[in-house]
Amino acid sequence: MKKLFETLKNIWSIDELRDKIIVTLALVLTYRLGTHIVLPGIDPNLIEAAQKNAGGGGLLNLFDMFAGGAFSQASILALGIMPYISASIFMQLMTILVPQLQKIQKEGESGRKKINQWTRYLTVIVTAFQAGAYVAYLNSPGYAEAIIPAFKPYFMFTTIIILTAGTLFVMWLGERIQDKGLGNGTSIIIMVGILARLPQSLIQEFGAKSERAGGGLLIFLIEIAILVAIIMGLIILVQGVRKIPVNYAKQIIGNRQFGGARQFLPVKVNSAGVMPIIFAQAIMFLPTLVSFTNIDSAQGIVRIFNDHSNFWYMLVYSVMVIGFTFLYTALIFNPKQISEDLKRNNGFIPGVKPGQPTADYIGAVMDKITLPGAIFLAVVGIMPGFAQRLGVTQGFSTFFGGTSLLIMVGVVLDTLQQIETYLLMRQYDGLMKGGRVQGRQTVSSSAI
Repeated sequence: MKKLFETLKNIWSIDELRDKIIVTLALVLTYRLGTHIVLPGIDPNLIEAAQKNAGGGGLLNLFDMFAGGAFSQASILALGIMPYISASIFMQLMTILVPQLQKIQKEGESGRKKINQWTRYLTVIVTAFQAGAYVAYLNSPGYAEAIIPAFKPYFMFTTIIILTAGTLFVMWLGERIQDKGLGNGTSIIIMVGILARLPQSLIQEFGAKSERAGGGLLIFLIEIAILVAIIMGLIILVQGVRKIPVNYAKQIIGNRQFGGARQFLPVKVNSAGVMPIIFAQAIMFLPTLVSFTNIDSAQGIVRIFNDHSNFWYMLVYSVMVIGFTFLYTALIFNPKQISEDLKRNNGFIPGVKPGQPTADYIGAVMDKITLPGAIFLAVVGIMPGFAQRLGVTQGFSTFFGGTSLLIMVGVVLDTLQQIETYLLMRQYDGLMKGGRVQGRQTVSSSAI
């Protein structure tokens, strides 16, 4: 405990770090206040009653999770940061698949600014379409009664404008956190939205277990212990790397010697991060869209794909996560490019010839470690379904794995890594005695 207070004191004594923390907290508080402002033309009391009566699930529950509850509350920030995330993912894939965009990306700062500007334009388009769908959702039975009758003629137009402006405002908050605050702004906003649901989910789970006779409280404590164990295993997955030894040839320039040092090329066990789970969920939710306004009457495949605890849902979902892990890893990880960069910098892997043999060796290592990483990622993805089948409430079960837990663990590790960097720069002790916090460093040619 003394070590903890000393670390907190050291963190607060660094002026730059203290200012970044204050700015981040202020911007996050602004976002959370915005999620409680209801759209014009909506009766707050009626929308709250509709929220309690509606059965959230599938795609709608996913949106509400990322928006921190703003989606179900009909807030001005109901769409949150998700349209910007969708646009960013699309642009990221395009920069991999389209050679012209690859050239622009390699132009440095000017290329990055140009791609970011295109991402913002695409965000406006995506938000406008999603806002129109959200208006249709609010006009569905259960929520339509919350719309004030006198405001209905203007409701669609004003709502689309306000929701688009709200998403752009959230995007701006994320960029300000990125520039002036601490951590990745977009990731922190998503994490805060997810964590906002944790206290209520904990209370509901505790209440449900307290009503049970015969050791309900003990079961609740066991659930908390299992959750902690899952988080520890997920940290190992996020930080796990295979270090490939790399030697650099000695060069003598003048009276100085360069190179000759032995380094390591870190290859992540889970290079794809959370993307395979996001892609798999997007595909699995498509059948739900067939009747998302009246899920209770849906039958067959729609009913199966909307139930996360269904055996067939978990089986298909696991296969898709494993497949998307290999696909996304192949898109972002280029062994040939790494091999060329090694050769250009006079580096080589001991016992492996430069050029194509090096690329083949790195690719083979990547394939070997990607399979267990993909299987573990699939297990993490279906853990909420298992938790729900074992009697955990639907809200609390989402924290036992899936997208929410992966994002929270990754963002916390990234933020702790930045804080530790500031401490070590000021010659303070780090956050851990046994080594540094590694975070989620992306493996690419720049790591060489």
